Amino acid sequence: MVGEFVGRTSAPGKTILIGEHAVVYGKPAIAVPVTQLLAQVDVFRAPAGSGMRILSLDLGCTIDTEYSQREYSQQLSILSKTTHPSEMPSDPLPYVVYQTLQYLGLDHPPDVILQIHSDVPLGRGLGSSAAVATALVRATCLVSGHSLPPEEISHIVFQTEILQHGTPSGIDNTVIAYEQPIFYSKGRPLERLHLHRPLHLCIGDTGIPASTRATVAAVRQNWERDPAKSEGYFNEIGQIVTEARLALEIGQMSRLGQLLTANHHLLQQLQVSSPELDRLVVAALQAGALGAKLSGGGGGGIMLALVNPGIMEQVQRALKAAGASQTWSFEIS
Repeated sequence: MVGEFVGRTSAPGKTILIGEHAVVYGKPAIAVPVTQLLAQVDVFRAPAGSGMRILSLDLGCTIDTEYSQREYSQQLSILSKTTHPSEMPSDPLPYVVYQTLQYLGLDHPPDVILQIHSDVPLGRGLGSSAAVATALVRATCLVSGHSLPPEEISHIVFQTEILQHGTPSGIDNTVIAYEQPIFYSKGRPLERLHLHRPLHLCIGDTGIPASTRATVAAVRQNWERDPAKSEGYFNEIGQIVTEARLALEIGQMSRLGQLLTANHHLLQQLQVSSPELDRLVVAALQAGALGAKLSGGGGGGIMLALVNPGIMEQVQRALKAAGASQTWSFEIS
């Protein structure tokens, strides 16, 4: 049984429009929020002294863990000594809550139940982990009577992304915390994008879980073996992203589509695509999409297609015929 309802927090999913993988190596990327897919946290009061409880039945696994004040204090002691990702706790959900409480300077958890609901699919490159973590940070702030600006929420969530993905670029936590299209380059000031025309995107899901950690690690291994070859691909992707930004800002959708497809071909060269992703990309293009590419880590997960709104259903039918387990369509303005 849960107690009095306190409130609800949420965070959207995201998709990388263009520039994934190269962004880890300092090149720019463009990402957009997917507000049709949300991670939500419902907050309920719990009996005094019961501490904090995190519940979820729809994240691909059941999470039901209780944290007493004593356990929280012990965890804070561990976190204060953590200096390397390999030493961090293995459970990202309590970790992000602990990090938030510590960031806020609180010495014990509130007596609450945090109930997570998320329709952002796991392992699909849609930012599920960052969306859930962001919603949890916001819920922790809510019950603690504090608020944090997007840049500080993004910073906290990034620590959880390191825990789960090894060497993430930082783009997921950034676009999800700000909830608007961004031009992102690691270590540089964030630039928010203003689109000249709305984007109409169709996402196709291969139905195959993708591991961002695994594909990022594979790209790094190839880079270490042949830096010049990998850097060549990264530089080409960086140039494409810069051109794509201009196309977005002046409303050249046809040119943007060409750039998306060119980016997919370079990701194939980086060996992060898959036969399933390639099949969906081809199907979308044959159905009339302006451009198409994998989105996210690759190896599975999702692809996206830029379309004119009048043929959205046609492209979705083509994707399903080509093996997509599900599709989504959305507009970004």
